[in-house]
Amino acid sequence: MNDVITIGEAMVTFNPASTGPMKFVNTFEKKIGGAELNLAIGCARLGLKAGYVSRLGNDEFGKYIKTFARGEGIDVSKLDLVEGYPTSLNFKEMMEDGNVRTFYYRDKSPTLTMTPDDLDEAYFQQAKILHLTGIFPAIDEKNIAIIERSIELAKKYGVKISFDPNIRLRMWSKEEAREVLSKILPHVDILLAGDEEMEIIIGERDPIAIMERIKEWGISFIAIKQGDKGSVGYYNGEIIESPSIKVTKVVDTVGAGDGFNAGFIYGVLQGWQLERTLKFANTIGSMVVSVRGDNEGLPYYEDVQEKLGEKERIER
Repeated sequence: MNDVITIGEAMVTFNPASTGPMKFVNTFEKKIGGAELNLAIGCARLGLKAGYVSRLGNDEFGKYIKTFARGEGIDVSKLDLVEGYPTSLNFKEMMEDGNVRTFYYRDKSPTLTMTPDDLDEAYFQQAKILHLTGIFPAIDEKNIAIIERSIELAKKYGVKISFDPNIRLRMWSKEEAREVLSKILPHVDILLAGDEEMEIIIGERDPIAIMERIKEWGISFIAIKQGDKGSVGYYNGEIIESPSIKVTKVVDTVGAGDGFNAGFIYGVLQGWQLERTLKFANTIGSMVVSVRGDNEGLPYYEDVQEKLGEKERIER
C-alpha cells in the first residue's frame, strides 16, 4: 500500500549555470522538476511509500525522469512512456537574491494522452492520501475531468485528499484558476496553500480570515504557507502560528512549498500534534531553499532530525 499517490506532470528542468537574465546565460544544467513529482520524492526521502501517476514522452528525457523516480524509491507502475508527445521542459532564470522565473515548454504534454478511464481504481483503493495540485488542470482543461475522477475514487475508498493550489499564472489567468480550484476545495481533507493563492481563490489573504471562510467545507487540516513569515495551521478547532526557520542564504526558492507539503503530510500520517507538524514542515522548506534545484534539497528524515537538534550530526 502507498502512503501517498499523486497525479501530475514531470519535466526536465534546465538550471542556469550563472545568475542574471536568462538571455545572457549560455550554459544550463539538466535537472528534474514538477511539483507533484517533487512531493513524491520528498515523501519517499522521509520514509513514506509514494506512487506517481503520469505520462512522459518515450524519449531520452522521459526515460531519464522515470529512472530517476524509480531510483528514489517511488512506485512508477502507473508512469507510462508514450510516443509522439515530447517530455515537457522548463528553463529557470535565477537572480542573486534567490528569486526565480520559470519558462515552460509543455504545449504538447504527454499527459494530454491521459483520460479519466486510465485511472486504475485498485491503485486508489490501496492508498492513504491522494495529493493534487492546481498545476495539472492548468495544463489543459481536459485534465479537470481526470482530477474529478481521482477525487471520486478517493472518496469511494476513504482516501484523504491533500491539495496545494500551486497557481501558475504563466499557465492560466487568475479568473480561470479561481473558477476551477474553488470547486476542488470542498472535497479536500488537507489544504496546503500559499496566502497569495488563497487571495486569488477566495479573496482573503489573512490566514485567520481564510480559515473562517473555508471551515464550513469541513477541511480537517489547513496549512497556510507564508514564505519567510512561516506558516499558520488549523486542526480540530486549534489554530497555531509557526515561525519560519532561519536560513543562512536563500539560493533557490523553487520546491520549498513541495518540501513543506511532504513534511506536513508526514506529520499527519504519524498522528503528530499540529505544532510539531508545522515546525517539521517549515524546517524542510528552509532546507530546500538552501540548495539549488527543484528537489535536490529535499531532505531525508535523519537530515531533518539533525536540523531540529533531535539527532547529533557527526561530520568526522
